[in-house]
Amino acid sequence: MSAIDHYINEILTHGLEEAREDGSAAIEAHHVLMGIAARQDTVARAVLVAAGLDRASIRAALDREFEHSLSTVGVSAAAFGLPRPSPDPDRKVSMGASARLALERGFAHAARKRDLRPVHLLLGLLEAEVGTVPRALGLAGADRSDLARRAREAAADEGW
Repeated sequence: MSAIDHYINEILTHGLEEAREDGSAAIEAHHVLMGIAARQDTVARAVLVAAGLDRASIRAALDREFEHSLSTVGVSAAAFGLPRPSPDPDRKVSMGASARLALERGFAHAARKRDLRPVHLLLGLLEAEVGTVPRALGLAGADRSDLARRAREAAADEGW
């Protein structure tokens, strides 16, 4: 397995774990974002951390996004005292549409597969105009344009 396959596989494996923790039937873009944030030694994570987005703050932003989404249809999560999802380690989890699209956009930033880096995946996530990731990052006060600029600069340096 090449280094890139190892890194990408590790990020997606962590995304799978996040999906299972959420009780999801699919790995979605926000699970991949959490996978990037969990990987300690990548430039992609450094870009996030430099913007104040570590794993805990991303998780908090995703939780706020969930509550905000419920509130737009008149439901208050606090009023119902919803329990956290029950993790199911045996659940078969597939790749969701938002994750597939983010991966495709990320691959488009690399000239060849062997040039793909986690920062390219981050760019693929940041380019989404709609969905959980852009809403959560917005609620966290993150400037997606600035994050994307920093990620493009990091990708040009060819670091991991």
